[in-house]
Amino acid sequence: MSPQKIKKNLTNWDLVSVNPNDKNWNWKDLFCFWGVNIQSVIGFSLITSLYLIYNLNTFIVFIGTILGALLVYLFSNWIGKPSQKHGLPFVVLLRSSLGIKGAKYFGLIRFLVGVFLFGIQTYFLSKAFSYLIRITIFLVEPTLLDQQIFLTFLLGMNLIDWVAIIVAVIFQGFLFSYGMNLNRKIIIFSAIATYLGMLFFFLSILLNDVKFTSQAFLDTLNMSNFFDKDNFGPLITVTSTMFAYFSILILSFGDFSRYVKNENQLKKGNLSLILNLIIFSFFALFIVSGMDAYLKLDPENLSRILTNPTDIIGKIDNLFIITLALIFIIIASASTNLIANFIPSQYTLINFLPFTLSIKSAGSIITIIGFVVGIFWLTYLSQVGILSIIDTFGAFFGPLFGIMITDFYFLKKGKLNNKDIYSLENNGVYYYSGGWHIKAIYSMMLGFIFSASTIWNVNLMFLQPFSWVIGALIASLTYYLLTIK
Repeated sequence: MSPQKIKKNLTNWDLVSVNPNDKNWNWKDLFCFWGVNIQSVIGFSLITSLYLIYNLNTFIVFIGTILGALLVYLFSNWIGKPSQKHGLPFVVLLRSSLGIKGAKYFGLIRFLVGVFLFGIQTYFLSKAFSYLIRITIFLVEPTLLDQQIFLTFLLGMNLIDWVAIIVAVIFQGFLFSYGMNLNRKIIIFSAIATYLGMLFFFLSILLNDVKFTSQAFLDTLNMSNFFDKDNFGPLITVTSTMFAYFSILILSFGDFSRYVKNENQLKKGNLSLILNLIIFSFFALFIVSGMDAYLKLDPENLSRILTNPTDIIGKIDNLFIITLALIFIIIASASTNLIANFIPSQYTLINFLPFTLSIKSAGSIITIIGFVVGIFWLTYLSQVGILSIIDTFGAFFGPLFGIMITDFYFLKKGKLNNKDIYSLENNGVYYYSGGWHIKAIYSMMLGFIFSASTIWNVNLMFLQPFSWVIGALIASLTYYLLTIK
């Protein structure tokens, strides 16, 4: 094989620098980006649980969420600027820090985490599809659901569940594999549609009895003992919890920031995360508190407050409202899956086989693996502690971030050799030692040990919300001390 052929193995049209004419994202697009990431079922449950379940001071929770968002803002600006400046995705920039081969194999960790979470999220997304199918069958002929064909189970799923998960995975794989122009439209549509949906449910609850629902919302606000010194611990916990929720997005944020027009739009758009949190928190809290107040008018519903949207839907006796809510859950969940799992998995997989794969072929592989993960989730994967394994792989994310930031800002001073970042020749700047930057890899592994210890060491589990930051700091400091001349 000729040297020219070998060089081509690192070049791929989906990994090269974005054409300046295609850098069309502005702060409004990033507003929708962050909106999509908070508009998930998990995000809804997390926000409402922090405010309503743990009996915390409302302002402590509010300030904690804002502080967590500010950390995400700061880190996203750091990791997003190199990609915005050079138009490159995260995994290509990683070549400058870990070496050509180091980025190829360690970057694959992002693919493994992303594709597993894509499959798990697809399983839960399929539940919304299965509810819609059941509603449709019920409306056509209620007795059909009692037929034996719908009562036979395979891998914990009946015929409707199987149809739903196939529809869910094909729906996502088909939509998400047409490139960033369509993905941008999906993100914008999802953010706007979900907020309109929340506004609809907010108004439905409010206008049903303005005084009753407003009072129910105000009653949930705990304003006592704001300046109590015992609130410091909960403040740190809320801050770290909110940061941990968004942390999976930070490392691969460059996959999106590469399309942003300029640095000013990048910073402005990232700051919109705070506005999203305020808007979303208000709607979510009002909807949950209002529904809870109505439900508790019935003595059978006095047991606990419901913060999960699917649990709330189960208490509604209105098919139109249920159907509408399920549609919004599908829109929100699918777009979150796109941003957090599908796109980062695409780029890291293409980087692993750049001469072979494209956006569509990589998307097909992710779709197939996600389907396999989804069908085995209930009966097998959820039973063997796979989430702890995924969390362990995720413990690499903080150290990788720390090394990339230290390398780009403090060691290379923002400079990048666009030619050598695609070259496998041994005289290339990023070839290092046979394609591996040993000092960076050593630093990353040391950071990973500290980060992963918060997952597996029972005495350190209280630090798990900080594992990402701990790994980043250890790896960053070690790498700087080893590399600085």
